[in-house]
Amino acid sequence: MMSFTLQWSAAFPSALFCRCSSRCSSKSFQRHCNRTLSEKVRVSDALSSKETGSNVRIQGWVRSVRPQKDNLFLHVNDGSSLQSLQVVASSHLNTRDLTFGCAVDITGTLEKSPSKRQNVELRARHIEVVGECNPVDFPFKIKERHSLEYVRQFPHLRCRTNAFSSLLRIRSEATTAIQSFFRDNGYVQIHTPVITSNDCEGAGELFQVEPAGHNDSDDPNPHFFSVPAYLTVSGQLHLEVMAGAFSAVYTFGPTFRAENSQSRRHLAEFYMVEAEIAFTESLDDLMKVMEGLFKAATEHVLSSCAEDVELFHKYIAPGHRDQVDLMLKRKFYVISYTEAIDILKSSSQNFTISTEWGCDLQTEHEKFLVKHCGNVPVFVINYPYELKPFYARDNQDQPNHTAAAVDLLVPGVGELCGGSLREERLELLSQRLAQAGLEDTYAWYLQLREFGSVPHGGFGMGFERYLQCILGLHNIKDVIPFARFSHSCLL
Repeated sequence: MMSFTLQWSAAFPSALFCRCSSRCSSKSFQRHCNRTLSEKVRVSDALSSKETGSNVRIQGWVRSVRPQKDNLFLHVNDGSSLQSLQVVASSHLNTRDLTFGCAVDITGTLEKSPSKRQNVELRARHIEVVGECNPVDFPFKIKERHSLEYVRQFPHLRCRTNAFSSLLRIRSEATTAIQSFFRDNGYVQIHTPVITSNDCEGAGELFQVEPAGHNDSDDPNPHFFSVPAYLTVSGQLHLEVMAGAFSAVYTFGPTFRAENSQSRRHLAEFYMVEAEIAFTESLDDLMKVMEGLFKAATEHVLSSCAEDVELFHKYIAPGHRDQVDLMLKRKFYVISYTEAIDILKSSSQNFTISTEWGCDLQTEHEKFLVKHCGNVPVFVINYPYELKPFYARDNQDQPNHTAAAVDLLVPGVGELCGGSLREERLELLSQRLAQAGLEDTYAWYLQLREFGSVPHGGFGMGFERYLQCILGLHNIKDVIPFARFSHSCLL
């Protein structure tokens, strides 16, 4: 033992000296030395390592335990990959608290694995259980494949499952891909406010914000701010402000809708990707960005998260990879709203809600139109003027009065993106706001048109709907870390 210690001290002189104030036992000293000399690595890095013989330290959670007479086999995962690292240890390292779900800190040596499933395995010298887990009470069982519906009951624990940890890695990479797309194309990111006085969508489905316990009846202004404040439903209007100084801007953040619905399509809190482009007078410019964003982000996710995506395409949505490949290969279709209505009216499909020119397209209509176009994403352009908010640009056409608006419809989801050219003509915008009684409320918005205004337009993409589209998931609650919806419990 002395010669072994001297060899260590030559390479790592500080490893000989314990930092504890009191004298340590030889076992504590050895554990300290093991940690000092072992490089902490992620499971994903260990699995991809081509070098064996190195001393490493792994921290993670036990996914399986298989004790034998002489050896103990564990699979440990730290969230860095779908695949777990196999750990082989002497049976004397097994303890009663080393169970499925427990958190461990393991030091050992990476060795070439005889198994064809992975290149390396960890030969453990020391195993410490950091956090115990009672497998009887733990809602996820080691040999069971749990449905998404079952897992959804445990929002505080579902990140421990393979499917949801894969979803979170995919979500992280998709976020990176979207940010990279805008950065590479010269967009400036804007952090638009979460608290606002604007109802950008005009639907009135808002969460009002007031300080807790504030109830002063004598206060001439009962609001914390000078006007009623709400959680944002869109960052678009604030992006339009910035589009007066930057040619291309975007935001990516949470938005809120107070829809009293518990359906698989609705969330009260979700994430939106929104972009605004100055000096554009064409919906073609917006559609080019939407299609480019969709394809660039998806290609990045497929290449960076191949194993995680395969889990969904193999076990949860079999065959969906062919659909994704088709969307990437084919150019998106473009049809007018009028053409869409003609397609729907001439079909033999019995829709729940009938279609006439001037009606808003429902999800069943949107999905049918996508199928009609060969399950390729389709842009629907030039919607009835009265269907669109005040900021949508008037096409001033007859006999069907339309606005320069566009929706992107995708397989399995329906509407993924919505956008429009913005009304930059002061007189027309003033008239529309006056008709809605909003001229005073949006006086600042009108003023944007007085000082160096340019033709511009933009769009928003629902991030959760995008993930549903590429993974083939039917319930939007399965693609967000913490689902917020009507009457749901909040953590």
